[in-house]
Amino acid sequence: MRFIILFLLSFNLFASTLHLATSANPSRLNPLLATDSSSSEIAGFIFNGLVKYDKESLSIIGDLAEDFYFENNTTLVFELKKNVLWHDGEKFTADDVLFTYETLISPSVVSPYSANFRFVERVEIVDTYTLRVHYKKPYFKALETWMMGILPKHILKDEKNLMNAAFNTKPIGTGPYKLHQLEHSKDIVLVAFDNYFEGRAKIDEISFHVIADPVTRFLMLKSGQLDIGSVEPMAYERQLQDDFFEKFTIYEKISLSYTYLGFNLRLDKFKDPKVREALSLAINRKELAEVLFFNHAKVCTGPFLPGTKAFNATVKAPSQNIQKAKKLLKMVGYDEKNPFVFEIVTSNSSSIRPYAAEILQYQLKKAGVVVKLRVMEWQAFLNMVVFPHKFDAVLLGWGLSPTPDPYMFWHSDNDKKGGFNLVGYHNPKIDAMIEHSQSIINRNELAKIWQKMFKIIVDDNPYLFLYIPNSITAVNKKIKHIEPALGGIWHNYIEWEKTIITEEDE
Repeated sequence: MRFIILFLLSFNLFASTLHLATSANPSRLNPLLATDSSSSEIAGFIFNGLVKYDKESLSIIGDLAEDFYFENNTTLVFELKKNVLWHDGEKFTADDVLFTYETLISPSVVSPYSANFRFVERVEIVDTYTLRVHYKKPYFKALETWMMGILPKHILKDEKNLMNAAFNTKPIGTGPYKLHQLEHSKDIVLVAFDNYFEGRAKIDEISFHVIADPVTRFLMLKSGQLDIGSVEPMAYERQLQDDFFEKFTIYEKISLSYTYLGFNLRLDKFKDPKVREALSLAINRKELAEVLFFNHAKVCTGPFLPGTKAFNATVKAPSQNIQKAKKLLKMVGYDEKNPFVFEIVTSNSSSIRPYAAEILQYQLKKAGVVVKLRVMEWQAFLNMVVFPHKFDAVLLGWGLSPTPDPYMFWHSDNDKKGGFNLVGYHNPKIDAMIEHSQSIINRNELAKIWQKMFKIIVDDNPYLFLYIPNSITAVNKKIKHIEPALGGIWHNYIEWEKTIITEEDE
């Protein structure tokens, strides 16, 4: 028997599968249209951008681009790799990059990512594998813009309606994995692309189990049905025994994300800044972080993350002050007989946020505020509440780039269909500062402007910035060659291997 097992191991006759979970079915596996976390996560395995972040320093390195350089402050040249194939075997060329750009800026495509390309004057094909991008003026995120996944021209050039194209659920990319299965009520299965330009991924398949309930995801992780999963702090501190740590390795770091309570500023009830300030003073952010995260989170003080040049360390989270909150509410006509009433809507895709909503409800009640709660399935939450702007307040989070782009979230232009200014924040001073900052290349000068924006936005209270959770990830010890880095664990996933038979099995 031992001989047979060793024979099978030697010749790798068993396909290896990485089991992951996602909270919802992806809406569109198209990098131009992937605005929800499930879609963008899965699309990331299927598509490549021209550039990506380095694992350690988070500096920018080539992906589909072999080399890149600025000819001057407004001209960027990309020299593309010549050994890249699409999943159907066609060659990747500069035509695909130009096509992706022209598609994204087309009026027929509604995508928040088009804002990243607003300073591009034109994209010029120099030859089959060389592009020159001309900008209208210097742009501080010129390189990051091209992390956008590239689309295949030969498949989509005659597509009349990309928003509803079959391609969105049957994508063809250049990435290390290609789509094998995407069917309702079934797992989403990706298989390794044999001709990937960096070499075939060593794990043969990735199977995404669609599990909306976070408790079920946690139980599947504990039982070993998932290889990698997030662990909530309460579970980490209270529900995991020694046998779990024998099977799983824990990786913990501050996440590049924050959670906020966003007010619909289009509604009259939230237009008075005294109301928003009162709600801010009525909550206890420190208590929220401690109760929910057991010291595995920190209070969020504003829109840009700690550790980035945009962070303003002089801005502190306000301390809870119930009496001042009541006084402010009374000044605008709210008291015990006429309480301020609003609804918080959130999703069940996170096990934490429904509890966070309950704590906020309890805290705000002390100031005489009546809060109603609604918890929804993720896709229904996005499609019926968030993007149509049909809410009083939403409890949501943003995952952010190490180099923030305030334009996408805080400029008035992005209060539109498909835009990320979900709450309808309009501040002419912020708009002017954002527009001025876009052409500043000097990062130290840019940092000063970002930090001023940070304080102004916090003072306006369009959001109540709540907490920045730590990312606690459990990885099955059968997964080998994981190398934790500043950018996380996923940077080298094509090198991962999964042990199929353990020593105990022998």
